[in-house]
Amino acid sequence: MTTTRVATAGPGLLRLMAVATGLSAASLYVAYPILDLLRDRFGMSDTTAGLLVTVAQAGYAAGLILLVPMSDVVRRRPLALALLTLTAAALVVAGAAQTGAVLLVASALAAVTAVGAQVIVPYAAELAGPREQAHAVGVVMSGVILGGLLSRFLSGVLTDAFGWRTPYFVLAATLLAAAAGLARTMPRRDPDRPGLTAARYRGLLASMIALVREFPAVRLRSVLAALSLASFVVQGAAVTFLLAGPRFGWTPTAIGTIGLLGAVGALSGPVIGRIVDRGHGTVLTAAGLIAQPIAWCAMLLADGAGGLPALIVGLVVLGTGQQAVLNTSQAVIYALRPEARGRINAVFMGTFFVGGTLGSAATAALWPVAGWTGCCLLGAGLAAAALVLYLAFRRVETVSVGPAEVSA
Repeated sequence: MTTTRVATAGPGLLRLMAVATGLSAASLYVAYPILDLLRDRFGMSDTTAGLLVTVAQAGYAAGLILLVPMSDVVRRRPLALALLTLTAAALVVAGAAQTGAVLLVASALAAVTAVGAQVIVPYAAELAGPREQAHAVGVVMSGVILGGLLSRFLSGVLTDAFGWRTPYFVLAATLLAAAAGLARTMPRRDPDRPGLTAARYRGLLASMIALVREFPAVRLRSVLAALSLASFVVQGAAVTFLLAGPRFGWTPTAIGTIGLLGAVGALSGPVIGRIVDRGHGTVLTAAGLIAQPIAWCAMLLADGAGGLPALIVGLVVLGTGQQAVLNTSQAVIYALRPEARGRINAVFMGTFFVGGTLGSAATAALWPVAGWTGCCLLGAGLAAAALVLYLAFRRVETVSVGPAEVSA
């Protein structure tokens, strides 16, 4: 198998990859701030409107399992470009929808193909080579995180100014522009791959189980990242409820603005990657895991004497810690078996998003009975569980493990 070398992934290409992955990830969240409007516009029930969120998560999970593994046997450049283009097309259909059913189907299709971002991330690692791998992943993953954070804010702003269809059309247009830019700048000589057949595709899906079984680091890092994300997403709904409540009484626009503090953590990705590339990933993982429960202890004071400053400090530390765990974990798993990065990434990111979904669901259930204090304890507990797990099982990453028997 031929390997593309470092020189093919310069800063400009990495930034463009980050933009493309961010726009792709944004398609998952464009409906979040306008659910009430869409419910009224299409005469949906609350349950049906809520399905717009559900199909986004379910569609993305399906894409991770069914599409991302294909990147191990087909050329990643055309696969990534095709998925970005299909996502844009689905967004256009969603924006033009005349019925709620069409909007739901288009949203689901956009979510399935949005996993193009998870084809680009390991591709960036491949193009960068081992010495710059973690930095490349940090840059591109920053785009993914920023896309999710900014899309909700910008969707609300564009809807207020121009109507609910505008965010879909604007996102589709910018995604197509990013895909066109990548088509011009990504290396045309993709590493040779065997190609996709029905038998090979079935083998790919089956081999994901073998990879999990053969590599303890995949199991450990996937669960660590899931717990870390679960801890992080607790603040999403909890902060909204806190700031909208009697203690602060903030408007939705103001709440959306403070949510952008999460961008600080996302922007730390490239710096974290540089540190990992210098051989300090283990220390950085531990630091990120320690930072998260500390952040929750600070935020616990936000509803009392600490007020807004405690909340701001806690959110910045929480986001940075979560980004450190994510980036260092990706560096570990991508180094295990370069030719299986697509499947390993599918397992890792699938587990990652399951953690986020469970954390969000737990927050919604806990807030009515335990409020801000209960949610802070939940977030801290999830983060502490990740830290204990890492301290107990970190040695599995130093054990020599033979290659998994997989069909490729």
